[in-house]
Amino acid sequence: MLLKFSLTFLFLACVFLMGICFENDKKTTKRKVWGEEMKTAQSDKRLTMIGKGREIINWSRNDMGCTSIGGICQSNICICQGRYLKDKCRGEKSRQCCVPAAAWSALCAGSHHNRLRACDSYGCGGFNSRSDGKIHKGIDIVCGDYGIINAPFSGNLGGPVGRAVGDSIQYDGVKLYNKVHCVKIFNLRPYVYFGSVVQGEAMGYLLPLQERFSGITSHLELQMCDGSDPSAFI
Repeated sequence: MLLKFSLTFLFLACVFLMGICFENDKKTTKRKVWGEEMKTAQSDKRLTMIGKGREIINWSRNDMGCTSIGGICQSNICICQGRYLKDKCRGEKSRQCCVPAAAWSALCAGSHHNRLRACDSYGCGGFNSRSDGKIHKGIDIVCGDYGIINAPFSGNLGGPVGRAVGDSIQYDGVKLYNKVHCVKIFNLRPYVYFGSVVQGEAMGYLLPLQERFSGITSHLELQMCDGSDPSAFI
């Protein structure tokens, strides 16, 4: 009888100890799983933060073409106190580089400012003005025949430029450009067609208009290379 009781007690003790070990194993396994989940979550969070950081860095690098010239990338539906430049910002085409308007120096030597040509018998000098049924896609700056023309901003000369006059092309201008601006200057005989110039440096002289158009207001003509209005810069 005593032996039977002892065996029963021993069996129950073994069952109890096995139960405790099993419960400990469950808790250990649960802690391991929870720990692995935490590590995975933390790893995912780090990867997300790294990804976002890289995205921000790449975004800013891709915008460097705009920020390096003092501009800011924004939607072109926003007002820009200057002009928008294309292909300098990352993202959709509507996201463009807004460059503040910086006034150009006087083009006609001896003048303290750029004076827009008013209307005369041959037309008007404002942007989008009409003359002989054509729309003027530039602006005219008053200057006397043979007057010295100075560079309105520092940049590079890009060679001769022409325009249609009747049935022919008349090459009577030069292109001036830098990272921000690109303009064609007509009615000008440049000293050179290529090379760099500094703002205010003499570029050439105004071709005589009075010999061909008696009574016209002598002027040079400015046309932005992208067809936009240069009025904000003069």
